[in-house]
Amino acid sequence: MPVHPEIKKILDSLPKSQPKTKVIPEEHRKMFDAPVLPVEKRVQVYSVEERTVPTAEADIPIRIYTPKEGDSFPILMYFHGGAFFSGTLDSHDEVIRPICMESGYKVISVGFRLAPEHPFPAALEDCYNVTKWATENRGELKWDGETLALAGDSSGGNLVAAVSLLAREKQEFSITKQVLYYPSLDLDFSEFRYPSLVENGKGYFVESDQLAELNSFYLLGGVDTDNPLVSPIREENLEGLPTALIITAEYDPFRDEGELFAGNLKKCGVHVETIRYEGVTHGFLGKFTHLDEYKDVYKRTGDFLKS
Repeated sequence: MPVHPEIKKILDSLPKSQPKTKVIPEEHRKMFDAPVLPVEKRVQVYSVEERTVPTAEADIPIRIYTPKEGDSFPILMYFHGGAFFSGTLDSHDEVIRPICMESGYKVISVGFRLAPEHPFPAALEDCYNVTKWATENRGELKWDGETLALAGDSSGGNLVAAVSLLAREKQEFSITKQVLYYPSLDLDFSEFRYPSLVENGKGYFVESDQLAELNSFYLLGGVDTDNPLVSPIREENLEGLPTALIITAEYDPFRDEGELFAGNLKKCGVHVETIRYEGVTHGFLGKFTHLDEYKDVYKRTGDFLKS
């Protein structure tokens, strides 16, 4: 279907030709991290708690969302998007709140270290270590000890897939479900091997010809993009990975790799639900979920997590 009329208005208002400029992380962060809704207009949850988790590498800030009063909860770890070098606990607050309330899960948002100050594998280590910490603090967190899910958007979806692979390898804890929103799963941009990188590569907020530069901050030091912990789509053996919900967007450069990953999981016997939202672009959570066509994404996430 065509781009949603309200989204098209925004796209049409953007300059048609912009000179290429070098990406400066600090400037990009200011723009990316700007909230859409003030806190008082966001979905209200029972409680929100700020914490810090000490790990061997760093002290990692987290934010814990509790949906209601209770003695026991399933837990969802949330890894935010932002190309590994932007995004914060604040930038995704308005996304996590409705996920918390629709699912009934206690959600732990992870403020992992960002590139280029902390390139690969810092973000992956932080997400894995904080997840492990959660399992080791069952009583304090009121975790039910059974259900441990992961969710993330864009580069956060990459971290979800990578943590799932690492958890399968290390066997220190078990992930029961994973939710990937329009994930970036292949960080080798030397060629555009997915049709959506070409079809949706210009004019839809995320420009394909900028992806190599945006991800270069995470890949400092000659990181091998064939490593499945960097590009999870390169993992051939996906057996035993968690049940997955993969949500893609029609006008997103990353659409095809998300859907290919879903197909690869199915071939390896993993139960997968795949939903493509039509007429919408990358990054629509929070930005366009006020529109009727997309507001059910949180309910669908909740239904998947509760099923």
